[in-house]
Amino acid sequence: MASPSSSMNPHSPGLKTYFKTPEGRYKLQYEKTHPAGLLHYSHGKSVSQLTIAHLEEKQASQGPSAPSPPSSSSVVKSAAARLFVGVNGSKTFSHGGTNGGSKLASGTNKFGGTFGASTGSSSSPAVANYDVKGAYLVFNAGDTLFISDLNSQDKDPIKAIHFSGSNPLCHAFDSEAKDGHDLLIGLQSGDIYTVSLRQQLHDLGKRLVGAQHYNKDGAINNSRCSCVAWVPDGNGIFIVAHADGNLYVYEKNKDGAADPSFPVIKDPTQVTVAHARSSKSNPIIRWHICQGSINSMSFSADGVYLATVGRDGYLRVFEYSKEKLFCGGKSYYGALLCCAWSPDGKYILIGGEDDLVQIWSMEDRKIVAWGEGHNSWVSGVAFDSYWSAPSSDGSGEYSMYRFGSVGQDTQLLLWDLEIDEIAVTARYHPHGGSPTYSRGSTSAHWESVPPVGTLQPPPSMRDVPKLSPLAVHRVHVEPLSGLIFTKESIVTICRDGHIKIWARPRADDDHSDANPEAGGIVSAHVSKDGRHAAAAPSARANGSGFKQQTASAFARN
Repeated sequence: MASPSSSMNPHSPGLKTYFKTPEGRYKLQYEKTHPAGLLHYSHGKSVSQLTIAHLEEKQASQGPSAPSPPSSSSVVKSAAARLFVGVNGSKTFSHGGTNGGSKLASGTNKFGGTFGASTGSSSSPAVANYDVKGAYLVFNAGDTLFISDLNSQDKDPIKAIHFSGSNPLCHAFDSEAKDGHDLLIGLQSGDIYTVSLRQQLHDLGKRLVGAQHYNKDGAINNSRCSCVAWVPDGNGIFIVAHADGNLYVYEKNKDGAADPSFPVIKDPTQVTVAHARSSKSNPIIRWHICQGSINSMSFSADGVYLATVGRDGYLRVFEYSKEKLFCGGKSYYGALLCCAWSPDGKYILIGGEDDLVQIWSMEDRKIVAWGEGHNSWVSGVAFDSYWSAPSSDGSGEYSMYRFGSVGQDTQLLLWDLEIDEIAVTARYHPHGGSPTYSRGSTSAHWESVPPVGTLQPPPSMRDVPKLSPLAVHRVHVEPLSGLIFTKESIVTICRDGHIKIWARPRADDDHSDANPEAGGIVSAHVSKDGRHAAAAPSARANGSGFKQQTASAFARN
């Protein structure tokens, strides 16, 4: 609070507009939010999630009578004035062209209005494929889904899509979608939609346009959608996880009219996979994962593995195409809430109600490090695929990872993870004495790799290296629900749907104030097989100004 007012966020009193890291300052660039008047009374029943969608330049396939394609900036400039008319008023706004492209016949649905019907100009061609190039933020708040331009400093969103009977809870974007339906939306009612993001940006009214509808009115599963994902290179296949522990595989090009008739689940404590009896059915496969909600799921970059975390506190990693459990383990306490893969698919971050960030190794099939720094549940984790260690040789092999985590304590934490030598904070011996990193017992946990297909109990914390964050910053007033790394920034969102974009340090930034204060950080080196070496001073030669500390210095502090 003693910081000068110029460094404080005027919209969030008491919060600094920057935080320091070894490579420089991350500065608050701008904020995004939603008009408060648009929120429904059920706002508190949902948690805002964030998706970033990159729309690449696309050649327009339109007739000579079609209007000229609008630019992204023209859409943004006209959005603010028309947003309130489109959502609260009786008028709807169409940004030229029609909203064709859906294979469904026209019809009315209680969640998204009229689907498959044109709301644009009658003089336009049946299908208008306009280019709306740029990066967009998709986020939910209450019963509304918002779309905002990432690169615009306009605070208000471009479009608000209202769902009158349920809340949108989760969404995912497929940049490789071939038919234009690239945005996947899951609702609290269990209903699922796929739409074209471009079409939504060309009709700034309050309804979904050109939508495909699945699990209509919860006919297949009426529990809430907890998370959704596109299958990498799946040609339109997507998966939807529900709060009852079931996960369904859908084909986008099927309408799902046939009853899938899945068999009854005999043992809810076991993982089971069942295929629909008819080739016309949609969904085509049901996975029963666990008892209770599947809170988060994530595919490895190559699509080989699918990681899920749930209410029962287990991480489960499946070989997706083989439909088999590969490995997994239990949290130290409570449910697991989030998971994320490293870019090379070698590590998985997990976080949850034990307030810890854990790093799971696919090679070792076990936890190889855990991070302590949050004061409440960890609600979001992500690797920074755009960051590279100063010592990187450019070979493509990762020698150090940067990742981030956010929690209900309103804090953003940044971490560094070394591969062969994980820098960890030295801990005092539990019975007093000199601060050493105790190897603990020669547990078999570190001597062998668990068998494929087994779920591991949590190892003793004494047997697992401990990480400390390199940066801790309170970024929001409300609990955080997610973060995403982009090439230029870190994007954070709180549970109420307020977004902040933190610009990365520039090359010409002064690093003199980025050095950590003398605090006595000691490193314990851990080899790839998990065995501890002797405690030693941290000596990361990355030009960040880290001070080498000794064990005696740590003891004095």
